[in-house]
Amino acid sequence: MTIESIKYDEKGLVPAIVQDASTKEVLTLAYMNEESLKKSIETGETWFFSRSRQELWHKGETSGNTQRIIQIKYDCDQDALVVLVLPNGPACHKGTTSCFEETLYEEKSAIDEVEGDIQPAEILTKLEELIKEREETRPEGAYTTYLFEKGVDKILKKVGEEASEVIIAAKNRDKEELKWETADLLYHVMVLLREQDLAFDEVLKVLAKRHEEKSKQE
Repeated sequence: MTIESIKYDEKGLVPAIVQDASTKEVLTLAYMNEESLKKSIETGETWFFSRSRQELWHKGETSGNTQRIIQIKYDCDQDALVVLVLPNGPACHKGTTSCFEETLYEEKSAIDEVEGDIQPAEILTKLEELIKEREETRPEGAYTTYLFEKGVDKILKKVGEEASEVIIAAKNRDKEELKWETADLLYHVMVLLREQDLAFDEVLKVLAKRHEEKSKQE
């Protein structure tokens, strides 16, 4: 299929659902016309058509929160797109990771049933947001506050300690212990990344690039 096969509505637009390629979280719903779709493919970053301003806009042009395109998919009717991206910052103009932050309806039992499916993909993003909030507000009594107030040396010490615990658990073939110690290590590494002002997305981009290069070689 070619780009000319995409079916636009009477206004020349096609809805584009933007999804985080790493976490699979839906980030936003925007619209593309033929020109913005072509520019998105040519540049490798998302371009949309603003219905209110009636003009093209490049996501992140002013905010810096660009979206690197990994894949663009289309539906069976060829009149809707899913754009998988690696975001360089929040997708929403309000500063949130996703534009879909508010819950209209939630069936608790169903959420519990699928919790194991949705949480692993989202928990690192949620954890990063929580760590950022802790650094900014420094709530009294919070362990994360304690780490930031003690500084980088304390954080590095904890990373080293948790890494050692992971090694010991693995050496002992203790899966239960390994699970918990690995979680502790990931948490402290993410605190370190925040202290160093390095977004976790940057780490994911390295992994994605390595995967992409490896796939090309095979």
